[in-house]
Amino acid sequence: MFTLVAPHTSYHQSFLESHREWAGAHQDGAAVFMADDVTTPEGFEEWVARLLDAENTPEKDGMVPCTFRWITEDSRYVGSIAFRHHLTPALLNSGGHIGYGIRPSDRGRGAATWALREMCSLVAARGELDRVLLTCDDHNAASAKTIERCGGLLEDVRTDEDGDLFRRYWIDVRAAALRTARAD
Repeated sequence: MFTLVAPHTSYHQSFLESHREWAGAHQDGAAVFMADDVTTPEGFEEWVARLLDAENTPEKDGMVPCTFRWITEDSRYVGSIAFRHHLTPALLNSGGHIGYGIRPSDRGRGAATWALREMCSLVAARGELDRVLLTCDDHNAASAKTIERCGGLLEDVRTDEDGDLFRRYWIDVRAAALRTARAD
């Protein structure tokens, strides 16, 4: 059974296992940057503290307050999901409110759909937004299916600065929260 938890240092070993599975690829929803030291206990602790602080950090350098949650199964890190509290022009174009990533060995088990529904319920409970924007690469059929399962309605398909296509979806968070309540 999956759970959403605030980032915590107790997941260090499991996170490192997942990090190796990504093999250097970008981990959506995790906010791991090249300069981040997630391998040492000290570096991991600092990084986790930054993730937790991000929820109350004022906007700067294009960053907005963001709530990070980790998708776990017992003591195992399965993935990350992030909710950006509002949209800058860049996020409105191509980043969206919510990003998520599931470790490669756990894909296809429903973790992303479950986590997205849960995050939509949390956003609905905040009462600040009626809908959220999510984006995914046009060729990422699994992510598109996850978003659509959670009520995502395709607004359009755009081209990024590299010429790659990406999809933009909107999800009504109250409707998603109702679907989550019915599923429980």
